[in-house]
Amino acid sequence: MFGDKPKSLPQTVALVLVPQFTMMPVTSAIEPLRIANRLSEQNLYKWSLHSVDGQPVAASNSILTMVNGDLEAIPSDAAVIIGGGLDIQRHTDKRLVSWLRKVARRGVQVGAVCTGAHVLAEAGLLDGFRCTIHWENLPGFTEAFPELKATGGLFEIDGDRFTSAGGTTAIDMMLTLIAGQHGPDLAAAVAEAILHSPIRHHSENQRMSLPARIGVRHPKLVSIIEKMEDNLEDPLSPSILAKQASLSTRQLERLFRRYLDRSPKRYYLELRLKKSRSLLLQTDMSVINVALACGFSSPSHFSKCYRAYYGRTPYRERGVPVAEMAE
Repeated sequence: MFGDKPKSLPQTVALVLVPQFTMMPVTSAIEPLRIANRLSEQNLYKWSLHSVDGQPVAASNSILTMVNGDLEAIPSDAAVIIGGGLDIQRHTDKRLVSWLRKVARRGVQVGAVCTGAHVLAEAGLLDGFRCTIHWENLPGFTEAFPELKATGGLFEIDGDRFTSAGGTTAIDMMLTLIAGQHGPDLAAAVAEAILHSPIRHHSENQRMSLPARIGVRHPKLVSIIEKMEDNLEDPLSPSILAKQASLSTRQLERLFRRYLDRSPKRYYLELRLKKSRSLLLQTDMSVINVALACGFSSPSHFSKCYRAYYGRTPYRERGVPVAEMAE
């Protein structure tokens, strides 16, 4: 199990970088290990970077990252971490998926940071395991893999599978690993050294609280928006939202105008359009299915609303040539 005391030291960790990987979660996975070595004055961990073909990989910030070798150069006893990032569907290499299936059959511990969970899911390695992914990618991930136990937490460690949502959540995951293997005192010392204290629990929310996100703490407004976010596929009418909040529809209208400078209908539409853009960019769902998943019964109405808000049609968003738009 990932996090159990290793049979021998140092424990080897191999990070496989996918093109357009996000650098922060990758470095967040490595630095706690480096500092654990320094503070313990022992060689507890060693790590290496890899790509499918052994060639340097460009991160999403355009930094070209050198690697230690290809997939075959990864030691057989290494725990494997897939570093994902932007456009993960396009960058999910069939060679990597095949290799992951092979090493998983040998009992290798396999995990991911950021959107690397998508690669593990494509390989079928998250079936029956709790997992997580960045909140921006969660809607598309759950649409693509509805059978998976995607929690939306900061990170998940479940048997020989481990995933973190991205950003600095890899720090918390690796600190949890260090605590399980070498004790909470060392993990706490590492957390202090990188100014990351306290260590967050895996189940904490990825996103800021809704009041912090919208800059408003009005309890009824927050409650209404939470209901909107929970009902994007089957939108609730303004009258139902008002009734559930013990308001009249006119009071509901005034509440949104006062605090958010838009009508509740407009705010709801924007939420649905933002989800639709996420699905268009992060899944292979058809435009029609994206429209239905975001509460639009008519593809033409969806296209009209999308273009009015984003300045381009859903097809253009995906880069579909004009000749193919009449499908």
